[in-house]
Amino acid sequence: MAAMITQELRKGWQFKQADGEEWLPVARVPTNVHLDLMDNKKIEDPFLGFNELKCEWVGYKDWVYRVALPSIPTADLGTKHVLALDGLDTYATVKLNGHTILSSDNMFVMHRVDVSDKLSSSGENALEMHFKAALPESQRIKASHPEHKWVGFNGDMARLAARKAQYHYGWDWGPVLLTCGPWRAVRLETYQARVEDVRVDYEVDASFKMVSGSITATIEGAAAERVDFCATLGEKEVFKGTAEVDKHGKATVEFHINEPKLWYPHGYGEQTLYDVTASVRSGDKHLHSLRKRTGFRKGELVQEPDEIGKSFYFRFNGIDVFCGGSDWIPADSFTPRITETKYRRWLETMVDGHQLMIRVWGGGIWEEDIFYDLCDEMGILVWQDFMFGCGNYPAYPEILKSIEEECVCQTKRLRHHPSLAIYAGNNEDYQVQEQTGLTYDYEDKDPQSWLKTDFPARYIYEKLLPDVVAAHSPHVPYHPGSPWGDGKVSSDTTVGDMHQWNVWHGTQEKYQIFDKLGGRFNSEFGMEGFPHLETVKYYVTDPTQLYPQSHMIDFHNKADGHERRIATYLVENFRTQTDLAKFIHLTQLSQAEALMFGYRGWRRQWGQKRHCGGALVWQLNDCWPVTSWAIIDYFLRKKPAYYAMRRVLAPIAVAVKRAHHDWSV
Repeated sequence: MAAMITQELRKGWQFKQADGEEWLPVARVPTNVHLDLMDNKKIEDPFLGFNELKCEWVGYKDWVYRVALPSIPTADLGTKHVLALDGLDTYATVKLNGHTILSSDNMFVMHRVDVSDKLSSSGENALEMHFKAALPESQRIKASHPEHKWVGFNGDMARLAARKAQYHYGWDWGPVLLTCGPWRAVRLETYQARVEDVRVDYEVDASFKMVSGSITATIEGAAAERVDFCATLGEKEVFKGTAEVDKHGKATVEFHINEPKLWYPHGYGEQTLYDVTASVRSGDKHLHSLRKRTGFRKGELVQEPDEIGKSFYFRFNGIDVFCGGSDWIPADSFTPRITETKYRRWLETMVDGHQLMIRVWGGGIWEEDIFYDLCDEMGILVWQDFMFGCGNYPAYPEILKSIEEECVCQTKRLRHHPSLAIYAGNNEDYQVQEQTGLTYDYEDKDPQSWLKTDFPARYIYEKLLPDVVAAHSPHVPYHPGSPWGDGKVSSDTTVGDMHQWNVWHGTQEKYQIFDKLGGRFNSEFGMEGFPHLETVKYYVTDPTQLYPQSHMIDFHNKADGHERRIATYLVENFRTQTDLAKFIHLTQLSQAEALMFGYRGWRRQWGQKRHCGGALVWQLNDCWPVTSWAIIDYFLRKKPAYYAMRRVLAPIAVAVKRAHHDWSV
């Protein structure tokens, strides 16, 4: 009886346009079609000049990927061969030796397919994946549901029918680049038994001197007899135990750790991480092990009635923490090329900048494991949106089933991370409901009735998702949306979180009064600022376009009305300039000043009976070279706003509040 064998299927792949003949090499998997087309010089870099438009055709074509697997010995009795596909973007049909083994329509679902009876032991095995063009397919699905109101902000509203990264359809800071392909790892696993999952449920006692709970291993394979558990801190073993595998494939042990070293957000204590390992055995044979690195902490979202309304702040291990930080979008339009090194560099800017919390925004992706591992290691709290953004999402039975499968899969994957501070059901979908007049009756508490309204997504955010979190990650607080005002108005400044966009968007208030515009937790606010001149020169491929408001420069700013809004804040605060370098510098000063005014006031309000529990700037990063609200550009070049935030978020920061007089009539 042998231990589990894993083959990573990284190399040897080819791809082609579905209606073409030419097979082209793929450098590696994970990948997507745009990366492979660039590698084969079939398209130009869409980040340069107007090349985004030249690549538009890619999103209207179907694409096929294939790889040849070696011959596989006939499986012994009880041995499985399983194809593991961690992510297929998006509408994919997978065939093995001509047999369809999987159809997928959700890029966030991790699939496992038993292929034991499909593999040939006498010759090569052909694995093929056919990816439909996402835009036409999602438009077809949208057209098949005329009963639904397809409304929202940003991109083609067909995106609401696709369980695909929503920013691929274009956003007010990103290009339209509709990718497809095996965007996460593909593996062939051979085993008789495996540890499918390790779940750690625990409580930290009131004295913070004891951690107790249970560890449950979920086991696949009839050969499994028992599971050995252990927890270690470095080289020191702090717990060990053994349990038999029951008829449901579960093995559970209780554990207690005296005098635990707790996990803290950075700046408040150490980021102590324990390794919890489950090893499945048959007799004296070790078959497979799975390790989870976790930390023990008592995290709370404090929402208590007070003189204003209701508080909204976080407490860890008995310590109240002000959550200054940033919102995070995917760091590339083509996520397979984001390396561990790049993730580390991005997150190090958070720690160096005294930023405590990062919000994974709901129009992007469920991030890579390494992202959350690094947040654990560095002590960065994660506000995790579910993947819904700026729209009225449908809730017909097929998509509800897909959403539930996705969210069960992802909450199981993430639940061991001590950095995970909160789940939020969506980004700005309640604002869409309010602004487009969709039905929302606060007094109606019947989930089934919500499905019959023109805002059926309420069922997702207030029934399906909280049930998933309660079942699979009960230690993480759930918040129905961002922003969310306890079911009343999402812009309520007295309760919940809010997105304060009356500076820049909305009424375009002066940024000097940011502190008067905030709420209990400001999970979005911001000001646009140009990237550095080097970045602008990178994407402006025509030197004659290097002047403010040129066609090519404006093409790399996707925000609606950006010309007017930038001009307004410049003329209100500075002597304007037409030289490009000086113009860029002034926009950066405007951004830096705006963010300082916000944080100064809101940190002061934190000290005033927790009137403001935190503020997250929109946004930390970019997915391509662009003018946006980012405080660090695509190439990790920090704008002045980053340093302004760093000063005002320092453990001790001195700020003067000046009297403001407006003599205009």
